[in-house]
Amino acid sequence: MIAAISWVPKGVAKAVPAEAEPPSNEEIEELLKSGLLDKREDSDDKEAEDDMNVDESEENEDDEVAHALVAADALGKATQVASVGTDDITDGLKELDMDNYDEEEDGIELFGSGLKDVYYASNDMDPYLKDKDNDSEDDDDMIIRPDDSVIVYATNEDDVSQLEIMIVEDLSDGEISMYVHHALIIPAFPLCTAWLDCPIKGGERGNFIAVGSMEPAIEIWDIDIIDEVQPSVILGGIDEIKKKGKKKSIKYKKDSHTDAVLGLSWNKEYRNILASASADHSVKVWDVTTEACNLSMNDHTDKVQAVAWNPFAPQILLSGSFDHTVCLKDGRKPSHSGYKFSVGADVESLAWDPHSEHSFVASLENGTVNSFDIRAASSDSTSETKPSFTIHAHDKAASSVSFNPLVPNLLATGSTDKTVKLWDLTNNQPSCVTSKNPKAGAVFSVSFSDDCPFLLAIGGSKGNLQLWDISSEDSVLKKYGKYTAQKKASPNS
Repeated sequence: MIAAISWVPKGVAKAVPAEAEPPSNEEIEELLKSGLLDKREDSDDKEAEDDMNVDESEENEDDEVAHALVAADALGKATQVASVGTDDITDGLKELDMDNYDEEEDGIELFGSGLKDVYYASNDMDPYLKDKDNDSEDDDDMIIRPDDSVIVYATNEDDVSQLEIMIVEDLSDGEISMYVHHALIIPAFPLCTAWLDCPIKGGERGNFIAVGSMEPAIEIWDIDIIDEVQPSVILGGIDEIKKKGKKKSIKYKKDSHTDAVLGLSWNKEYRNILASASADHSVKVWDVTTEACNLSMNDHTDKVQAVAWNPFAPQILLSGSFDHTVCLKDGRKPSHSGYKFSVGADVESLAWDPHSEHSFVASLENGTVNSFDIRAASSDSTSETKPSFTIHAHDKAASSVSFNPLVPNLLATGSTDKTVKLWDLTNNQPSCVTSKNPKAGAVFSVSFSDDCPFLLAIGGSKGNLQLWDISSEDSVLKKYGKYTAQKKASPNS
């Protein structure tokens, strides 16, 4: 399954990602503590058991063949075959003259008439190397070009969790080529991601992905490194586990979450700031450069599923919870109770409208999507802010939403009902433009590309990343035709 998707802006990724340095003793100790190696050993044991089963079946087959030969011999059918085979073996041994093997003269060339037959100055001169172009093609695939689109998605399959870095190339004929450039194995089941460019390791800009998982720690991975085994930064997490008999006590790192991390949001203005939402009912604001929690907020009474910074007012943070509320807080006034928006079900995801600084949408577990204008909010807990509109979008949970960065009032919704829909929100009167079953299974994540705004990435339970070029839909062309000339990629859906 694909749990989360993040686009990497074009031109940010290194052209040739570096190879990971061998882990230090300290990193190996951390890896052992994470339990990842235990999972691999379990997997290896299972494979070994499968191999043993195969060996046993082969032995059984050999026994069956032996029995068949005995039966055939008893019927007088195998005698001739057996005798012919024996004669061939005898003749072969005579030809090898193994009795005089040690008396061979020095310099005898058993496999050729000289060094010239087996040695070539370069591979290009060797006529037996017929696929010399494959190496150069492989090297070419490892180069990430400035106009390549890069997608990072978090997957889990057969109890192995990974971050896969996908390259999307726009070819000259309008087609696209998609392939996984490299993958990073992560130790816990991923639930959410957020891309960030804060230069954690120095320089002007980095290329990192923050991952929230079933564990209380937030891991930040450098996706410009291949075969990395340790995150660059870990925010919070478990410090120590003590066992006394059947009882287990867990000591968490300072200011850590104490349950799964369900949502993440990077602040594009204050690039060292990351917000997190957790099943422990809290929202935290982290400084990724100091690896410290700057602020903890406990405004919800149930699991917090999503967080989102306002792109126009970067101090404003939304959080959405299973307590059927969305809370708006100003990070400069953490003691203020904030503003609450009531919704009719568990919050699944949140998104600010990139074309309107006052509007956001919340998608819910009951399949609806609510839009709110924050100017109508009140800090009075007795007054309820009504939504600007409500869309009955899906038959099951509306798990993910994404606003189009180029076209105003264009919203994509994804659902566990296996469909993705496009909505026109003009004048707060939403209408469905088109819908699609992308064959991704239950949809968990949808995300428009900032660089290629007519490309929608879709991830779901089947584990195969899907790309939908919405400009290939007649209904989209009819309604938003004037924007299609501005798109920066032209793949087929």
